[in-house]
Amino acid sequence: MLIKVRKAKVLGDYRLAVEFSDDTIGERDFSFIKSESGPMLEPLKDPAYFRRVFVEDGVLTWPNGYDWDPIALHDEMKEAGELRPVGDAAE
Repeated sequence: MLIKVRKAKVLGDYRLAVEFSDDTIGERDFSFIKSESGPMLEPLKDPAYFRRVFVEDGVLTWPNGYDWDPIALHDEMKEAGELRPVGDAAE
């Protein structure tokens, strides 16, 4: 099954609620990017810039063109126990 991101909502400086095309949703803390390096990641270290995330063609994307593979993100969140069915009371 091809997994895509349907929606992303900023919850805090580096926290996002992410809804996927398989009807799952979860929260992810991306603050680890502050310790990552690379020219595409540098702007995302600014919380204001990170919050400019949007969904384009089913992928988390930022204005500089950086994007996050939705399948890898889904798999990481699933393995971490961060996903639940859309509509659960925890939303």
